[in-house]
Amino acid sequence: MTAALVFLGVVVVVALALVASYNRFVRQRNLVQESWRQVDVELTRRHDLVPNLVETVKGYAAHERTVLSNVVEARAAALSAPTVAAKGEAETKLAGSRRGLFAVAEAYPELKAAGPFLQLQAQLAETEDRIAAARRFYNGNVRALNTRVEAFPSSLVASTFHFTKADYFETDDPEVRAPVQVHFP
Repeated sequence: MTAALVFLGVVVVVALALVASYNRFVRQRNLVQESWRQVDVELTRRHDLVPNLVETVKGYAAHERTVLSNVVEARAAALSAPTVAAKGEAETKLAGSRRGLFAVAEAYPELKAAGPFLQLQAQLAETEDRIAAARRFYNGNVRALNTRVEAFPSSLVASTFHFTKADYFETDDPEVRAPVQVHFP
């Protein structure tokens, strides 16, 4: 009778551990999905600002059609990217084309001083900061989930219930990866 109770106790403890581990995976997966939605909200905000920026520049730099069309194409690619990895690549290209747009703006002093352009530039800078914060939060959640998927014994639960690693949202944009430079006059 005692051996049967011990066995039953072990089975109950193992079952409770499996349920707790499964539930933790569900919470982590949902947190990764929720944090991705926040990144997506900020990316959408950026994408919504780009057409206004293009229109503002278009009024001043009518002969810069190639630069303007590159930005529009990069935005369309970023909007339609199907996966996190593809979204990262598309966002890197969009950032590069936006830099080209700002380089055009440098050639037009009246554009650089225009209120709408300055306002859009400030909104875009704020949005970039929000995207960076959302990306850090998302990647932290991905790291926690991926560690749990790979660590023993939770990896057994992950493989049994088909929990998989999530993709990091990475960028190859050199401006994002560059160290901050401080210049003193």
